[in-house]
Amino acid sequence: MTRHAICADCHRPIIWTITEARKRLAVDPDPDPAGNTAIHRDGTGAWRSRRPTAELPINGWERLHKPHVATCPARAEQLTLPVGVTSLATHRRKKANPR
Repeated sequence: MTRHAICADCHRPIIWTITEARKRLAVDPDPDPAGNTAIHRDGTGAWRSRRPTAELPINGWERLHKPHVATCPARAEQLTLPVGVTSLATHRRKKANPR
């Protein structure tokens, strides 16, 4: 039985994985065919994650999961910006698509 960690923001279960870049990534515990993160347990029992590509597709021992940051309801709630504060996302969109 896998013991799950709990998200500090939404209090839902998560699995902490270690990416190929040795960073920690929280993923939802249930496999999701729409996910973009392949996870598996290594020989020491640690959860490992990676992004499947055309060159390295998902292996038989891996399952697709969604990163928790994409599904966390607490992260989805955006705070209203105070007057005079510019959204960086809006600024970046204008810069990427000059008209």
